[in-house]
Amino acid sequence: MSKLLSELAVGESGKIVKVNGEGKIRRRLFDMGVTPGADVFFRKKAPLGDPVEITIRGYELTLRKAEAACVEIELD
Repeated sequence: MSKLLSELAVGESGKIVKVNGEGKIRRRLFDMGVTPGADVFFRKKAPLGDPVEITIRGYELTLRKAEAACVEIELD
């Protein structure tokens, strides 16, 4: 089953399938290690839903909801 990273619930995990978006946002995600094939664990969500915190490649990363919506995940 495929979902956007912004749609995951706390505690869910999966593998990145595709990174959408254009220009600076896409480049920024790639620079932070958000690339296809990377395993992701959804750690936290702020009370209003923005930002979100994930664990990827052994470190915690905080993303805006708009950035997380550009990342497609295949659930484990």
